[in-house]
Amino acid sequence: MSRADKVYLSITVFLLIAAIVGGIMLTVQHSRNQPVEIVISQTELPAQNGELYISGAVANPGIYPWQEGDTIQTLLLSAGIEPDADLGHIEINIPRESEGQSPQKIDINRAEPWLLEALPGIGEVTAQAIVDYRTENGTFRRIEDLLRVSGIGPATFEKIKDFITVSD
Repeated sequence: MSRADKVYLSITVFLLIAAIVGGIMLTVQHSRNQPVEIVISQTELPAQNGELYISGAVANPGIYPWQEGDTIQTLLLSAGIEPDADLGHIEINIPRESEGQSPQKIDINRAEPWLLEALPGIGEVTAQAIVDYRTENGTFRRIEDLLRVSGIGPATFEKIKDFITVSD
């Protein structure tokens, strides 16, 4: 093999290796910028009805019944999506049947009277008193502020404190 052939072969091998490495780098770089597509199998789920707790950037947080055929979009529209809601990040938690169901906390700064009535020891009058207090005095800063509401004493507060929360 002549010297010119060796140089030609070396340049060809170098260019071939450079092309392969460049192709690999482009493929890796391109794949990092692309979102991962998640494909859900088309397995039929058993027909079920249930309840969905919707909270966060919605006008009416709470428990919404769902039936077969309902969509997440329909349920979110029922809850009243707020303008600043980030619909690109929706959290869905489906517990296992073996997991203990811990009750969802009710946000006393946003809950409607009908939802507050679900709390132990809170009836229609007290639920409305909570909403009226909130309207007149602004949001609760901590759950203990609920003791300022007429009709809620230490005994009632002890019954409900594990079931309530406050938000801004």
